[in-house]
Amino acid sequence: MARSPAIRVLLGLIVPLLILVWWQAQSAQGGARALAFVPLQQVGATLVAQLSSGFLLNDALATLSRAITGLLLGGLVGTALGVAMAMSRPLDRVVGPLYHAVRQVPLLGWLPLIGLWVGNGDTAKLLIVGLAAFYPTVLNSYEGVRTVEHRYVEVAGLFGFSAVQRFVHVLLPAALPLILTGVAQALAFAWIATIGTEMLFGANAGLGATMGVAQAQQRMDIILVAILAAASLGFTLHYSIASLRRHLLRWQPVIH
Repeated sequence: MARSPAIRVLLGLIVPLLILVWWQAQSAQGGARALAFVPLQQVGATLVAQLSSGFLLNDALATLSRAITGLLLGGLVGTALGVAMAMSRPLDRVVGPLYHAVRQVPLLGWLPLIGLWVGNGDTAKLLIVGLAAFYPTVLNSYEGVRTVEHRYVEVAGLFGFSAVQRFVHVLLPAALPLILTGVAQALAFAWIATIGTEMLFGANAGLGATMGVAQAQQRMDIILVAILAAASLGFTLHYSIASLRRHLLRWQPVIH
């Protein structure tokens, strides 16, 4: 039996509320625990102060800008390459082994090399975020096109479709579910990479940079506010991509 949206929301709030109660109980014990588990009222006051000063909004916009820019750059290139590899066997044989070898290297492994190449500025951050979005979009786009049923292509041939028409009207719609899955995965990886690079490389503004500075200052309240902002923005982006996916794939049957 389907639950109403209100009931689903209430069920989803149970665990967060229990965590807040546990957190407040830990902070009330004083001593070292009060430092590690900052009282919720202090976190709330810091949140209001960060919002009032505009620092939190500035950091959030900076992080959001880096994540979306890296996602667009890496995602577009990755999707194009994945589709091209799936449609061209020679290209797959030439580029495929290199791609599968390079993607085994953790992103953190590229940091020293990228730092030497382009420094520690925004270019380095965007390159790492772009790589994070690039890998899943290539893989899912490739698999999406390669797994299209051959009978669909045969029917397109019977109707005399050109190569462009076959791609637009047959291959792309059939591969779209996996392509959008790759975009959703790329978004998650790009968001994590953005926060991570801001913490490692530093930045004039950004949620990750704020977390790094707050850690050095032992300001757990600021760290928690930045984490809350990152989680809220990440959830909003995920929900937006999920809504776009449902809209684009509205022709698919809904499974309850």
